[in-house]
Amino acid sequence: MKSIVLKELRHHGPFTLLGALASVAAMMLIRNFAPNFLSTERAEGLFEFSHPMHVVLSAMVTAALYRNYRSKTGHSKTGTLTVILVGYFGSIGIATLSDCLIPFWGEKLLGMEHAHAHLGVIEMPVVINFAALFGISFAYWYPKTHFPHTGHVLLSMAASLFHILRAQAEPFSILQGLAVGLFLFVAVWIPCCLSDIVFPLLFIRKEDLPKDFHVH
Repeated sequence: MKSIVLKELRHHGPFTLLGALASVAAMMLIRNFAPNFLSTERAEGLFEFSHPMHVVLSAMVTAALYRNYRSKTGHSKTGTLTVILVGYFGSIGIATLSDCLIPFWGEKLLGMEHAHAHLGVIEMPVVINFAALFGISFAYWYPKTHFPHTGHVLLSMAASLFHILRAQAEPFSILQGLAVGLFLFVAVWIPCCLSDIVFPLLFIRKEDLPKDFHVH
């Protein structure tokens, strides 16, 4: 498990870092030269759209991967309740950490005036729970569906960035931009790899997997 995690983190690290830096550069250009184009109110609306979409995708990927991993152990059937629980906690828990908590910690450390956790599962529970159950249902009936990890990273990055943008109306300094880039990188890099790789494997016994098992 440790070797799989380290390999995937190394593999996705450069792309995630590049995406984080590009996102921060775009954020600073827009905020500094066209502040009304992406106001805090608009950023909040975009977060409330991208966060549920991230939950849908995360639930779909986590539940589908668990079913696929389970099938490699030789078990032809997977309990419906187990798929629901793995998909639900793997999506809402990790998406909340990635999109809400880590950006919020960054906002607090940078002293942003409107820093707020903005936990989707608490503030819009119907939308978030429906998003998770929709993703799980899709994965249950179509477990072979493959969604690129790159898409997951980009969607998570968008949600995390919009969360940060809604916390400060003023332009960002270069120092703030670098700090936001660091928090954005951490918010996306580790949670997305956890969701797509590690979390589903936690519920599969190592001895049940074939010797030639690999993630991709």
